[in-house]
Amino acid sequence: MFKKILIANRGEIACRVIATARQMGIATVAVYSDADRDALHVGMADEAVRIGPPPVAESYLAIENIIAACKTAGADAVHPGYGFLSEQATFPRALAASNIAFIGPNPRAIEAMGDKIEAKKLAQNAGVTTVPGFSGVIDDAPMAAAIAKDIGYPVILKASAGGGGRGMRIVESGEGIAEGFARATSEAKSAFGDGRVFMEKFIADPRHIEIQVLGDQHGNLIHLGERDCSIQRRHQKVIEEAPSPFIDEKTRDKMGEHAIALARAVKYDSAGTVEFIATQEGKFYFLEMNTRLQVEHRVTELITGIDIVEQMIRSAAGQRLALAQTDVRFEGSAIESRILAEDPGRNFLPSAGRLKTYRPPGGEESDGTALRIDSGVHEGDEVSIHYDSLIAKLVTHAPHRTTAIEAQARALDRFVIEGVANNIAFLASVMGHERFRAGRLSTGFIAEEYPRGFTPLAPQGEVSVLFACVAAAIDHVMNERKRKISGQVPLPQPLKFTRMRSVMLGKMRHDVTLDDGSEGLAVCFEETKRACLCVSHWVPGQPVWMGTIDSEALAVQVRPLLNGIHLTHGGFGADARVYTRREAELALLVPEKKPPAGSNVLCCSMPGLVKTISVIAGQSVRTGETLCIIEAMKMETAVCAEFDATVAKIHVQPGDILASDAIIMTFE
Repeated sequence: MFKKILIANRGEIACRVIATARQMGIATVAVYSDADRDALHVGMADEAVRIGPPPVAESYLAIENIIAACKTAGADAVHPGYGFLSEQATFPRALAASNIAFIGPNPRAIEAMGDKIEAKKLAQNAGVTTVPGFSGVIDDAPMAAAIAKDIGYPVILKASAGGGGRGMRIVESGEGIAEGFARATSEAKSAFGDGRVFMEKFIADPRHIEIQVLGDQHGNLIHLGERDCSIQRRHQKVIEEAPSPFIDEKTRDKMGEHAIALARAVKYDSAGTVEFIATQEGKFYFLEMNTRLQVEHRVTELITGIDIVEQMIRSAAGQRLALAQTDVRFEGSAIESRILAEDPGRNFLPSAGRLKTYRPPGGEESDGTALRIDSGVHEGDEVSIHYDSLIAKLVTHAPHRTTAIEAQARALDRFVIEGVANNIAFLASVMGHERFRAGRLSTGFIAEEYPRGFTPLAPQGEVSVLFACVAAAIDHVMNERKRKISGQVPLPQPLKFTRMRSVMLGKMRHDVTLDDGSEGLAVCFEETKRACLCVSHWVPGQPVWMGTIDSEALAVQVRPLLNGIHLTHGGFGADARVYTRREAELALLVPEKKPPAGSNVLCCSMPGLVKTISVIAGQSVRTGETLCIIEAMKMETAVCAEFDATVAKIHVQPGDILASDAIIMTFE
């Protein structure tokens, strides 16, 4: 067995590998760029070695720097995590030349599956069903247009050398093929150093199902069942679960057989994932094979009880798999949400900045429900534009899918992040969505159910009642606190607060009467005559109000506002203010502030790098025309004209790093 492992990665996956290595009694070495000098994985490892400046090409993708770090620390093996060098066959070959073991598959398998065009041909030869399309390199936009016409729209362009949604574009018609080809090739070149793309027929309303496989160096191969990864945006997974609510045992066995057949064809000898696209009628087609550990491997570990990282380490050390296919058992259901630095209100554009507050929920277990959090950050860390937007993974495991979803929803309500835009409220909304709960999933779920991105919904009905109760309870605590503050100017008589209050949730008004008794605070709604009993130990300054309303547990996130608080729960959000009756009447008379009219200034909607400028000063542009390309967190975003105009001045140039709302160009 290895004595010391270097993890050639960063963030949560580096922490994840370190945890398993420590359990196995193996020493660990972290590597870091200058941007990660104080990162969590650096402090977790037994040793840490600097490998370069923040850009990945000069640090985490620099093979010579990784090997030098191995020699400095005396590491005898390297785990690549996911991303970066994990699927580059040149990396394990370079390690082998320096007598360092690679904790992953053999380079021939990486090479065979890393080229998506060749992988598709191999799958066909192995008897695996593949998506109809063109399995060759597309040279230019005219060639792409001809092939697309032959296949039939819609089509999807994919990077031959990569995955994870990078270098991928769906094209609905001939008008978009040139732009789609340009963006796919450019993004593929940027992300993988290889701009080759191929084309497949785009299958509408599919599910994304993947099979986890494990192999060793002695020819043994098993699969660990499927994961449903259909909840995606921009072709990147957001929520994953195992098992899939769509797959029955017969289909699972058949997909497993196809996955093993493909793995056997390339003599696979580590952990890997064979991805399939499945129609709503139950047909499935090979998509690609990821020759590495997946981000979502945790859900499989929770339902099988198998530590996949440990199996990778043992296989790389030459040990045989201790499991046969008949030993694999599936228990319960696991749901994983990716906590991401992105702004759902801006159609999920990446976000960056400092984590002023980072308070994940506790990891306690109760009633057969388990909560796991994989994270690579701590409070005060900087979320950089140089790396992926993943902050943490929140995973729940329970005997049943419904219970796992409910546990996930409760945990999201208690997960507090401030300082960067994030998707926590969006994820909570999905957990409460009727279609998600029913398991009616497809890769188009987010686009169909959240076509304009997501902003928290205004509370209505029962949710509005809960919000009013929490707001009233918080206001009551604050008033009690005011009474007890020492050093107040003496008053002729004790300060009293009226028990009759008006809770304003935006423009919605609830008139209530408060009665503070020994069992808790009774909030009586005058219109319905309903009384709710609120019990909580919340104190000012806590970011989450936790308690019960009529004995039902509730967690609501609390943010201070001028003369009020902002409340968030279950994907709902509202500015809450508690007034006297007269104050409430006057508040309703205050006119709403209208948003400013359209501007002649184009601002950057996210922190990022200016990749290209597509126009020049003095040029006339039409609505929808591409003005520039901004790259952030490995993704390229085309910024388009929102109206016909003439470019007056361009304030940036390619290579500039912009902050959110920085001015890009102005128009006449």
